[in-house]
Amino acid sequence: MIILGIDPGLATMGYGAINAVHGNFSVLDYGVVETPKEQTLPQRLLTLEDGVKELVETFKPDNIAIEELFFSKNITTGIPVAEARGVILLTAVKSLGDEVYEYTPNQIKQAITGYGGADKMQMQHMVQALLRLKSVPRPDDAADALAVALCHAQTSRLSTQFRIQ
Repeated sequence: MIILGIDPGLATMGYGAINAVHGNFSVLDYGVVETPKEQTLPQRLLTLEDGVKELVETFKPDNIAIEELFFSKNITTGIPVAEARGVILLTAVKSLGDEVYEYTPNQIKQAITGYGGADKMQMQHMVQALLRLKSVPRPDDAADALAVALCHAQTSRLSTQFRIQ
């Protein structure tokens, strides 16, 4: 099963495509889609939409897993990220229909490390180990997207609970 993991963001959207077969995982590709800050918000959202479409066309994923947003302090700065996430979700659902899933940061940490309070370094090293990579994936947004894809792979037997309804 090919899973496309997405770490939503307005300036930088991380992606990670993996193949999951009987509990064995391999990386197809990972990276980021960046939007220039000189562009207007609508132009940046269009860039994200085009990026998701291109990723779907390239990898032809069976499932797309997207991280939910978490706001701890300043919700005002989170609004553009939420708008970006909305475009990403809409594009994903238009592309794959019911095969789009969402996971909270704590669910992702729990699935990857066994501990919902894991820090970024623990997460990155577990992603590296699970995918048998020579080094920690960079940039951080791509590593986070790989973690989202791995979370879905680890929990896919329960996936109907996380499917966007």
